[in-house]
Amino acid sequence: MIIVLKRDATEAQIEHILEKIREWGLTPSLSRGEERSIIGVIGNESILRVKPVDVFPGVDYTMNVVKPYKLANAAFHPARTVIELPSLNGAAPVRIGGNELVVMAGPCAVESREGLLEVAQCVKEAGATVLRAGAFKPRTSPYAFQGMGVKGLSILAEAREKYGLYIVSEVMDTRDVEMIEEMCDIIQIGARNMQNFNLLKVVGRCDKPVMIKRGLSSTIQELLMSAEYVMSQGNQRVILCERGIRTFEPMTRNTLDLSAVPVLNRETHLPVIVDPSHGTGHWDLVRPMACAAVAAGADGVMVEVHPRPEEAFSDGSQSLVPAKFRLMMEQMRAIAGAVGKTM
Repeated sequence: MIIVLKRDATEAQIEHILEKIREWGLTPSLSRGEERSIIGVIGNESILRVKPVDVFPGVDYTMNVVKPYKLANAAFHPARTVIELPSLNGAAPVRIGGNELVVMAGPCAVESREGLLEVAQCVKEAGATVLRAGAFKPRTSPYAFQGMGVKGLSILAEAREKYGLYIVSEVMDTRDVEMIEEMCDIIQIGARNMQNFNLLKVVGRCDKPVMIKRGLSSTIQELLMSAEYVMSQGNQRVILCERGIRTFEPMTRNTLDLSAVPVLNRETHLPVIVDPSHGTGHWDLVRPMACAAVAAGADGVMVEVHPRPEEAFSDGSQSLVPAKFRLMMEQMRAIAGAVGKTM
């Protein structure tokens, strides 16, 4: 249920309503908007059917929520969520959501110190603000490169210090969450772990933003329910990432579902990022799909960049060389301006 408060509701009235909801064994979530505020109620809503919620001072009206995702639901949050990353090296903080378009770029995996620093410098100069690279890599084959692990995280930390780039990297195991939280600015839940509910609960108790990639064959509702798992543990700073889903089409690695962007913007208040690298699997498709993602209303894109894709340990075929990345950034800036975004 959503309790819509009157514009002139006092703090005492709001606190009284919150206390009563807790007394009934339910969890209230207060969201303040510019014009009015609402209280979302989580739990067994049948309890509220016999409670005179409408007569409480400060209550305007109530609405039932039939969709299974509550905290991620746009109706629960009057304004869109904007996630602010703290200042690095004295630069202005970066905001994910709102009018600022965020670009996350870097290699699929940390391969070496020299290679990562080279890519970090390149993407920084082109305008990216977040460096993406995996230290722990979930691979289909057990014989494929699995990442550099802890050493990779230390290299990422060095790149952040040197170039002032925020770090996003994937966590695969609940035992590694504390380490990833300490070393990274954004914790990534990969597509293969989107429904690893124990992992989602643990990162939900972290004090860092969490980016959830849509699962290989997952629906939009299932993606939102994964976000709900994280948010139910207290972490409201969740980013959703569309990275393509598995279909019968063999011409691309996955089918990048750009229709998910406006659907998610309608259904949820959370920021939406698009990954055209994994979504297509081909470097020549990354740039047009990144531009299309911006036009569709995405809050940012995540792309793979490698100076020598033919030597990449993984995903070389979908990685942009620096010159192509710079061209993509130029074209995205033009589109961003047309849809009211800044870069």
